[in-house]
Amino acid sequence: MDASNTVILVTNFGMGKSDETLQLKLLGKYLQLITEADILPNSICFYADGVKCVTANSLVLPQLKAIEEKGVRLIVCITCLEHLGLEVAVGIVGGMTDIIETQMNAEKVITL
Repeated sequence: MDASNTVILVTNFGMGKSDETLQLKLLGKYLQLITEADILPNSICFYADGVKCVTANSLVLPQLKAIEEKGVRLIVCITCLEHLGLEVAVGIVGGMTDIIETQMNAEKVITL
């Protein structure tokens, strides 16, 4: 399965709408499975509460580091980081322009 021109959007602190622990557990498993199956997207964009996933205390940080090591670009919204007073532990900090450009160049965009 080729997902090389796919972009994933992470807009929540985890995946879906539930309690925080379950949301993070689901996102961690999702990231683990796509990494193991080698069906990696081109990029993952983090904005709104999604930026909490790329911080030092995030429970999904190990999975994100592994996916970044395989060449997936992790783009993190600087406006969101600044608004929430957070620092990035993985990924590259970019602006909304970077996120828009990434989305527009993708063949498929998946929102988690």
